Amino acid sequence: MDRKTRIHDGLAGGLVAVGALLGYFVHPAWLLLPGLLGAVMLQSALTGFCPVYFTLKKLRVE
Repeated sequence: MDRKTRIHDGLAGGLVAVGALLGYFVHPAWLLLPGLLGAVMLQSALTGFCPVYFTLKKLRVE
């Protein structure tokens, strides 16, 4: 697995986990974070444009 994929998966998984934990322990509004992330991931699958990969490309991460 290349470095970009590992960074992408780590960010996505981390944000989903943090959003779910904050939603459970702090306030239910935090559940919007994993919900919005899921929507962006669905959009990425349909259009082929991923904001994380776009940003990593601009940062020249190989």
